[in-house]
Amino acid sequence: MRADQTTLYRMLMMALMTIAPVLLLAACQRETDTAAPAARPARTTTVQKREGGQQVTFTGRIEAEDEVSVAFRISGRLLESSGKLGDRVEPGQIMARLEPQNELNALRQAQAGLAAAQGQLTQARNHFERQETLLAQGWTTRANFDVATQAQQTAQSQVDAAEAQLHTAHDLVSFTELKADAPGIITAIGPGAGEVVQAGQMIARLARKDGRDAIFDIPAQFLRSAPADPRITVSLTDDPSVTASGRIREVAAQANPVTRTFEVKVGLTDPPLAMRLGATVVGRVETDAGPIIEIPATALTKINQQPAVWIVDPSTHTVSIRNVDVLRFDQARVVVSQGLDTGEIVVTAGVQALHPGQKIRVLGSEP
Repeated sequence: MRADQTTLYRMLMMALMTIAPVLLLAACQRETDTAAPAARPARTTTVQKREGGQQVTFTGRIEAEDEVSVAFRISGRLLESSGKLGDRVEPGQIMARLEPQNELNALRQAQAGLAAAQGQLTQARNHFERQETLLAQGWTTRANFDVATQAQQTAQSQVDAAEAQLHTAHDLVSFTELKADAPGIITAIGPGAGEVVQAGQMIARLARKDGRDAIFDIPAQFLRSAPADPRITVSLTDDPSVTASGRIREVAAQANPVTRTFEVKVGLTDPPLAMRLGATVVGRVETDAGPIIEIPATALTKINQQPAVWIVDPSTHTVSIRNVDVLRFDQARVVVSQGLDTGEIVVTAGVQALHPGQKIRVLGSEP
């Protein structure tokens, strides 16, 4: 019996020795599985405020504040065009003429028609007066008097129509002369003498008054971030000493379909004479008045369809995500208007692999 017990004991010990490594390996595996995940490496930067006042420059051109195209109201053959580029014109000055033969013939015809209508009116009026006298004396009938009255009214209507035709003929004759309606400078000219022109066809372009605008093509990003009612300094590109200042007078409602920029007109205050029409100028404006917060563009991510950044807790080295308001951005930097405070730590690299509460290992800080 003791021999059987000894044999059983030996078998039990051999079994324990066989399964002991397996149990030890399983224990090690459980310990590895329950160990905390390793901290994810990331780069960070410390939020700081800096003074704004960044200067932005744009290239543009000088144009007249009020520029119109002048044209004839009727068609015809151009007899004379006296305007030249750069000429200054005064109100009422004749700039071009059409051949007036047809209009003068129509005027003479209207004058003759009026004379004929006036003769018929005189005859009808005399007949009416005779019938009126005879009716009062009882020598004519009421029917004859009514016919005379109607004839006088018809003759008067014909005179009125002839006078209207005569006024129209006078207007057509005056339309053969193209006159300036305001003082200005000729900035463009159209057809020359001898050409047949159509009604409304541009004969000359006139820059009226002395107002000057600086025209710039501005990207939408600047319009969103520009200060309210900025004062813009404009100078000639070939002579920076010639300067003028102005304010935005008009912004195009629609972007240019090719450049995707908006045309902005800056009304200049007392521009110097050297700023001629068509001159190339440079406009300068100060932006970001006051302190601003700027972070690397790589720090920006998105949550709830809004811009966001990862904030690092310096005591636990864990991260949390926070929405921010972006004032403007480019490929390298992002200017944040709200959502960050000075001294906070923001993750700038590895933002796509983070989740809330995750612990990070700081590799280095960006300036």
